[in-house]
Amino acid sequence: MTHVLDPADPVEKTALLTAALRAAESRRDDRLYTDPYAAALTGDAGPRLLAEIRDATFPPDRLRNLPSTPDYNAIRTRFFDDLLQEAVRDREMTQLVVAPAGMDSRAYRLPWPDRLRYFEVDRPAVLAFKAERLRGVAPRVDRVTVAVDLTADDWEDRLLASGYDPGSPSTWLLEGLLYYLPEPDVHRLLERVAACCAPGSRIAADLVNAAALTLPAMRPLLDVFARWGCPWLFGSDEPEALFGRHGFEVAAVQPGEPGAGFGRWPDPVPDRAVRDVRRVFFVRGRRR
Repeated sequence: MTHVLDPADPVEKTALLTAALRAAESRRDDRLYTDPYAAALTGDAGPRLLAEIRDATFPPDRLRNLPSTPDYNAIRTRFFDDLLQEAVRDREMTQLVVAPAGMDSRAYRLPWPDRLRYFEVDRPAVLAFKAERLRGVAPRVDRVTVAVDLTADDWEDRLLASGYDPGSPSTWLLEGLLYYLPEPDVHRLLERVAACCAPGSRIAADLVNAAALTLPAMRPLLDVFARWGCPWLFGSDEPEALFGRHGFEVAAVQPGEPGAGFGRWPDPVPDRAVRDVRRVFFVRGRRR
């Protein structure tokens, strides 16, 4: 049976877009990483979706005033690559959860310790498509797929049934997710993740600030995602407080700041005290 992602499904569009961005990055001479599997994971729709983002971001008739999605995605991928690799150097760290997994191929392209179990959580159609596209490719880790939507009432039960141990330290990556959730769902998700995490477990995520959802200059990019059926719904100016409310002690860094630029962020980095400017945050920290 051939598995084809629904090009009209908004969740599947974002997964294919990310794969297309990673494939394009991997072709650059100055690439921040190499993802040899991204091209296979873009599907038929990925290049078209990326072209729409490029057209909105780099209009031919005026200067760019949107964040550069290709540069942002490259920095984000490399930032989380490095963070996850550092996290699993701790010999007590035996579990990694990527939720949602999308078309991510870190289980295949990065080295991992033998003690690690690598859980990929995503919708059945997404995981089936990935399995077909990577047929014959062996992961470099004990990879466990958990085929469930993160909006389901029982995703924690499904994760536990797959062998996840909530009593042992874990690392969680929530990449490219929080933008798309209504605020109550963001709090509910973080509450549920926290309930699955032993003290000392690590978490990483990305999110935008509130102004990024409303500034007129952001409208061309926001309109693309809204047209696809996956509008940006949530942003926070205080990511530390957001995660702290749910039992995580975190720090947030903006792309372009030390350790989060890799020489590729093309724009000024506004001080946190400046209001009414767009921001993106990379968040990382631990369960208290």
